[in-house]
Amino acid sequence: MNRETLTILRFPMEIRLQTVKSELAKTPRQLGYRMPAEWEPHEATWLAWPHNPEDWPGKFAAIPWLYAEIVRLLAARERVHLIVEDAAMERRVASMLTRAGANLSQVDFHRWPTDRGWLRDSGPIFLRNARGQLALTDWRFNAWAKYDDWRLDDRLPGRVEKLLDLLAWQPSLAETKAVKPRRIVLEGGSIDVNGAGLLLTTEECLLSEVQQRNPGLGRAQLERVFHDYLGIDQVIWLERGIVGDDTHGHVDDIARFAAQDVIVVAVEPNRNDANHAPLAENLARLKAARTPAGKQFTVVEIPLPRPVVFRSQRLPASYANFYIANGAVLVPTFHDPNDRIALNLLAEVFPDREIIGVHAVDLVWGLGTLHCMTQQQPQAIAAAISR
Repeated sequence: MNRETLTILRFPMEIRLQTVKSELAKTPRQLGYRMPAEWEPHEATWLAWPHNPEDWPGKFAAIPWLYAEIVRLLAARERVHLIVEDAAMERRVASMLTRAGANLSQVDFHRWPTDRGWLRDSGPIFLRNARGQLALTDWRFNAWAKYDDWRLDDRLPGRVEKLLDLLAWQPSLAETKAVKPRRIVLEGGSIDVNGAGLLLTTEECLLSEVQQRNPGLGRAQLERVFHDYLGIDQVIWLERGIVGDDTHGHVDDIARFAAQDVIVVAVEPNRNDANHAPLAENLARLKAARTPAGKQFTVVEIPLPRPVVFRSQRLPASYANFYIANGAVLVPTFHDPNDRIALNLLAEVFPDREIIGVHAVDLVWGLGTLHCMTQQQPQAIAAAISR
């Protein structure tokens, strides 16, 4: 191949690199990207196969089979990207999925080592623009500012970026007199969006000095980051999460958008329960909040199950940790009378989707359930943003 031919082949690549560099110099907001709502059509769901027995001490044997059932349910409706440690694990998992009745033709394996399997928090947060083009945000992950093993998980968004060949931003805050430039720490479970410019989060998680993700950053600065990188116009700040949540206040255990103006919120009517007061405060804030058009939200109250306790530790059991898939909503259940109430309420909220209860008493011993373990990849098409 002569020099002239090499120059011709190289030139389009140079143009592409220049274009990418130019686009990344702008924020996703400036390029028309936003974070879609979870109910918008999915291309796939991302999961990481569980491999660390210490995440479920004494109960780990049951967890892989529970994951296999969840993969079966999801693969019947959309593709599943499944992260495994190595080739040997891929063979074992493929065998388990076959025995569980999962459609393996809908499962793509990726041999990437991980620290943990909570993809909601360590995985990428996807964006889409009006033309249907996908991009992603690669937030810094530091294991909820609590644990030491996070470096493998922090690499996951970069791996997905290369696999899918997408534009990717590492959200950061520009230098000011008070704050030096830095990458922003954010977990997907700490936020929830309606796909039309609104975001839910908690002060406990993002503003507290306990398990502090971004020291020195305040409310206004975080709201600017959400505006620039997720396309958010308004942030609704709730107060606290539920007892037993080692993330220190993730919103996906307490309040979730179910449509642009519909919010499902966890409540605890028992005044003697430690969750009663903080959840009552969250409910009051949501009732006082207004849509951009000045209207009240439709607020649907969903009860918590009775306390789920194992080895004298109260666990973060909540029906609000549901996952919205194509055509279905997977809901954690806890062998509790409120299971039926929660499933019926969500059937009313999502009348066009199948509501599927998934036993989560063992799963929640890992301090997370269905929403925590999943991360949706939107379809790369222009889609309506209303449910």
